Amino acid sequence: MPTQDELKALVARAALAHVPDGAIIGVGTGSTVNFFIDALATVKDRIAGAVSSSEASSERLRRHGIAVYDTTAVERLPVYIDGADEIDRRGYMIKGGGAALTREKIVADLAERFVCIADESKLVDVLGRYPLPVEVIAMAAPQVSRRFAEQGGTATLRRNGEGLPVLTDNGHPVLDVRGLVIADPPRLEDEINQWPGVVTCGIFARHKASVCLLGTADGVRTLTF
Repeated sequence: MPTQDELKALVARAALAHVPDGAIIGVGTGSTVNFFIDALATVKDRIAGAVSSSEASSERLRRHGIAVYDTTAVERLPVYIDGADEIDRRGYMIKGGGAALTREKIVADLAERFVCIADESKLVDVLGRYPLPVEVIAMAAPQVSRRFAEQGGTATLRRNGEGLPVLTDNGHPVLDVRGLVIADPPRLEDEINQWPGVVTCGIFARHKASVCLLGTADGVRTLTF
């Protein structure tokens, strides 16, 4: 059986087939995307550059000599390539394990197609086994946590190894919500995003995947939605 890293590298290389020549593309954040950025570096002369969803990805792209553009420099992107913490069989996802969920949604909103790259452990029937990340304004964190408790969820402030709150590139804390069964992702995404103090939640229903390249022991499985 291939390791999880081997599966991530497999789908990362497969994603190169979805990169149009001469384009500026959207690039996400996370461990699987790191493999994609490394693979993209082998064909960097084919593209004009990238718009990135995090400072970490931007730094990795620049180290490979790939030009990084701000979102203000583009009106549309042909494709956005990113991973997922969970993806269901309709293309709905939970994202934000790397605390880049808001910027990921911004870049995804610019893209004509979302290509999700993931290993087979991320495919689920119903979202919610993975804790739902929610970026919040700090003063609203207790209030938002109480709202989740009313829905049967338990929200905890994400902390780093030193016990300090994890902050996004936007300077906001992240709540991780456990205990949710997300049977209707579009409805719950819309509801949570209306709560005062929520920047955005990690449900990607409005910006769901167009294609998922799923790494399996038998190779890359392509799911289209």
